Amino acid sequence: MPAPGSAAVGDGEPRSASAIVGEAVTGHHLLHIDGYSRIKDKLPTGESIISRPFDAGGRRWFIDFYPNGRTSKCADFISVYLYLDASAVEAEPVMARGKFDLLDRDGKPVPSHTRTTTLREFYPGDVGYGIAEFVKREFLEKSEHLSNDCFKISCDVIIPHELRTEDRISSLAVPPPDLDRHLGDLLVTKEGADVTFHVAGKEFSAHRFLLAARSRVFRAELWGAMKEGAATGDCVRVDDMLPQVFKALLHFVYTDSLPRMEEQEEAVMAQHLLEAADRYDMQRLRLICEDMLCRHLDVSTAATTLLLAEQHHCRGLKEACIEFLISCHALEEVMETDGFEHLVKTCPALVKEIVSKLGTRLYKRRKFGA
Repeated sequence: MPAPGSAAVGDGEPRSASAIVGEAVTGHHLLHIDGYSRIKDKLPTGESIISRPFDAGGRRWFIDFYPNGRTSKCADFISVYLYLDASAVEAEPVMARGKFDLLDRDGKPVPSHTRTTTLREFYPGDVGYGIAEFVKREFLEKSEHLSNDCFKISCDVIIPHELRTEDRISSLAVPPPDLDRHLGDLLVTKEGADVTFHVAGKEFSAHRFLLAARSRVFRAELWGAMKEGAATGDCVRVDDMLPQVFKALLHFVYTDSLPRMEEQEEAVMAQHLLEAADRYDMQRLRLICEDMLCRHLDVSTAATTLLLAEQHHCRGLKEACIEFLISCHALEEVMETDGFEHLVKTCPALVKEIVSKLGTRLYKRRKFGA
């Protein structure tokens, strides 16, 4: 029998618990290397280019990228180094370590190319610490991790804390939320569906209450001022949209996620879904599509994506497109595409904006070496 005053096993009462905590503050930065071959040809061994600054542990950091190695001993490798912002001279030194990962095409770390520095004291403006032989260029150039002359490096800045103890209360294991699965099943089974959408010859059954809860435009179409013009009885006609796009839109409405698709389909679907998100005023879907399009930016898509961003007032996506054009020496190649020709004809103001920002970037490089 349990001792007097103690809780019996299985009686549902919380038990006493404590923890010894050795947490660390970790900051993350994703470094895109776009136009790798041009960068490699331009910067010989010992010369580098620094990343944009990023924050970790209340401090600003940079990554120093050496495409042909930092010294002659590692000339066959890419070197990466981490250091504190030189402008933060008033900041105290900090003990930290840097963890660098080469990422594959799915954005996952390549296990054979995860490197971590030893715990060192970083000083603002000092030389920094890193990995001289991070990845051998021959390996990278023959691997699938280099795609369209681009690859990515993930950097974690780890700042350890002092050890501490704290009280804890034991808790029961609670399964993760599964509302999306149940609602997704409802979409598949069509049980209780009370509205049908006609999209380019295809029919899709859905539930008014859920559509209205997820989109004020759907709410107006099904129950509000737009009802008479958009719907006839329990049927709604949707013009100017592909059936597969509307199907993906419904999947997002019910599950708050996009259906699985092949990588080569993502960019095209994201373009269509961005228009659908704008049409039905679904801001989260809109941002997801912007992010997908940012990740698929290349020479063939940059111009059309920029025009799409301008048409739908996607500020973040627009800035990403312009930055791609003026920062990775891709503009000359993009200008040869049909998309750029269409951009010039339909939105010359955008072309002027690109030229203006490119001129400002070149001026700063000549004057400040930035």
